[in-house]
Amino acid sequence: MSGTTWALVAAVVAAVVLLVALVVRRRPVAAPSAAGPQTRSGPWVPRIAFVVNPSKPDGDAVRSQLLAACAERGLPDPLWLTTTVADPGGGQARAALKAGADVVVAVGGDGTVRAVAEVMVGSGVPMGLVPTGTGNLLARNVDVPVGDPAGALRAVVDGRDKTVDVGRLRVERRDAADWGPEEHMFVAIAGLGFDGALVADTDDDLKARVGWVAYFLAGFRHLHGTRHQVRVTRDDGEPQTAWVRSAMIGNCGRLPGGIVLLPDALLDDGLLDVAVVDTRGGLAGWAQLLGEVVLQGAGMRTALPAKIGRIDHAQARRIHLEVTGSATLQVDGDLVGDVTALTAWVGPGALLLRVP
Repeated sequence: MSGTTWALVAAVVAAVVLLVALVVRRRPVAAPSAAGPQTRSGPWVPRIAFVVNPSKPDGDAVRSQLLAACAERGLPDPLWLTTTVADPGGGQARAALKAGADVVVAVGGDGTVRAVAEVMVGSGVPMGLVPTGTGNLLARNVDVPVGDPAGALRAVVDGRDKTVDVGRLRVERRDAADWGPEEHMFVAIAGLGFDGALVADTDDDLKARVGWVAYFLAGFRHLHGTRHQVRVTRDDGEPQTAWVRSAMIGNCGRLPGGIVLLPDALLDDGLLDVAVVDTRGGLAGWAQLLGEVVLQGAGMRTALPAKIGRIDHAQARRIHLEVTGSATLQVDGDLVGDVTALTAWVGPGALLLRVP
């Protein structure tokens, strides 16, 4: 989940409270694959492996619904592989592939999806989604039902296979010698600055209890956080320097609540989308930023100069970003920590995904 989104919500709520106190004032879904829907002769009876994050709320109810739905469809007994803190999904996905699963389904949030996807890339076996997390960004961008395990399973069994891109990035730290070469994969969004600080500050127990409200509380605390000077180079272009609250590199652009953060982002276009976000002027800057996001979600963009809240977009196959000092990085909601630079590039069509 992008931290900037919850900050925008926080800004709106704060603005309403302020106005009441004063009294007198008051994207399109990813395009279908060129190959079109898969065709099958006769009914398909897949062997499904579920890779499940057991820490998610209502885990027992989700399990019961999925097993009941499999039985109703006459499917073979599925593999049920639970993640651990030490292994958040990669080892389980490898075990599922070794066992001959026809489709490997990530049952969890964005972190579980990312861990499973990292193994599924290049396997030739489709990956399915049963979203049970807070953000569920990949699921939302391919219209897999959120909060409906049986509906998500229908997409797994009756859907089609679509090749989608993944993002990869290499990070640099001040203490690089202690870390060694460090690379990460993402399927949704990586965020630097405000985005990363928000993820670092969000309490996991509170998130499990109240969902996105936990992001709201953390975002409100960071509304007046640090602005970072960044130097951005896209492909072989000239570097550009800017002061930002957050810099985000995305593979898809639709967020919860119908918010479109990256209006040009498509999962299968062979490109990454970069957005640099900045606000000044306190609450007024965040309010203007919210207006920018709402307008771009409706297909409109403004080009007013000297805006105190703005979001600027670009696309590239490769993006290099350097920070003066350091800033906190998150990838698909997982905290990476403070970095001084990163290089991100796209893996075109690397993941086979089962979609409705």
